[in-house]
Amino acid sequence: MRYQRTQRPPQQVVIPSPRPWPTGARDAVAMCAWVVIVVAAGAMMGVLFPPGEWYQTLGKPTWTPPSWLFGPVWTMLYVLLGLGAWLVGREPGAAAAADRPRAWLAFGVMAVLMLAWTPLFFGLQSPALAFVDIALLWGVLLWMTMVFGRVRPMAGYLQLPLVCWVSFALVLNGTIWLINA
Repeated sequence: MRYQRTQRPPQQVVIPSPRPWPTGARDAVAMCAWVVIVVAAGAMMGVLFPPGEWYQTLGKPTWTPPSWLFGPVWTMLYVLLGLGAWLVGREPGAAAAADRPRAWLAFGVMAVLMLAWTPLFFGLQSPALAFVDIALLWGVLLWMTMVFGRVRPMAGYLQLPLVCWVSFALVLNGTIWLINA
């Protein structure tokens, strides 16, 4: 009679992630603060540097979205960005703690580039400079999304709509620049 030796799978230590929604008043305030700060920063750029007449006179491709769509889309994307940052900040465990500094660095660089685009495009009326900015933004946004995902997968997934929109905006910005060069 032959005996087979069976191996047990190695035991893995799993640290459960906190729930993806606030678990108390303090947690809810932190989540709301992240969302409000991120949305307010984006809205402030839109108020300080509105499109104006200059943008209306630019040649644009036929597939340019209507102007009224940009506000609601960016608001939704900023909400998702704030939620992702909140999730990164509250993820427990040594692995999350090790990746969190890179996540905050990526978030900071991404925020600077994202907030710089509006003054470059509408304030300086320079689609060329704005294109350089959004190309850098796209790369940093991919990095931030991956690092957010390493800290907390849901935080990374929440950034996918932003990655898609910035990809579209990159092509739109480049096309506007070429049409009006």
